[in-house]
Amino acid sequence: MKPQELRDLNVDGLQARQHELQEQLFKLRLQKSLGQLDNPMKMRETRRAIARVNTVLKEKGAAQAGSK
Repeated sequence: MKPQELRDLNVDGLQARQHELQEQLFKLRLQKSLGQLDNPMKMRETRRAIARVNTVLKEKGAAQAGSK
């Protein structure tokens, strides 16, 4: 998901996306430990996607705090 698409989501949508990505990362780590991971780059992509979501959440939090 591109950063602009993430910025278009509301805070609840971003938190839901973050939760989905963290579950996906957990499953990938489990597969890795069992030796069943097909694409190791998927873990890297998932971690970066989580970082993007966290960044947009912080931006929205700072924007809300600044508007008060």
